[in-house]
Amino acid sequence: MLGDDEQARDAVQEAFARAIRARFDFRGEGTLEGWLWRTLVNVCTDERRRTAPPLTDPPHANGRPDESAEVRAAVASLPERQRLALFLRYYADLDYEAIATALGVQRGTVAATLHAAHESLRRMLTEVTR
Repeated sequence: MLGDDEQARDAVQEAFARAIRARFDFRGEGTLEGWLWRTLVNVCTDERRRTAPPLTDPPHANGRPDESAEVRAAVASLPERQRLALFLRYYADLDYEAIATALGVQRGTVAATLHAAHESLRRMLTEVTR
């Protein structure tokens, strides 16, 4: 989702600044953690739209060649919602309810999105190892 450490730090700071400014908008319909992650996702999306040129190159392994380069490339090629769901589940260790809040979708959509991501990765990585 984010490139280097400085960009990540800036995004997190901006997300917390937005959350503090909008603290009275939190209605408690989901978890506070999910609401904060949603704010961070929005900050990153806004920044990418503002600064990133359209992608024309195929996904790459983030410049770190090692044995998991195929996995990183496969994850990078997934649709954005699937990548975000995987990140929030396995990196941020959020439960389905918090992921639903962060992505602005229903809990069942999280399950379906993760299932689709797993199936796509399984298919892509099986093809790579053949």
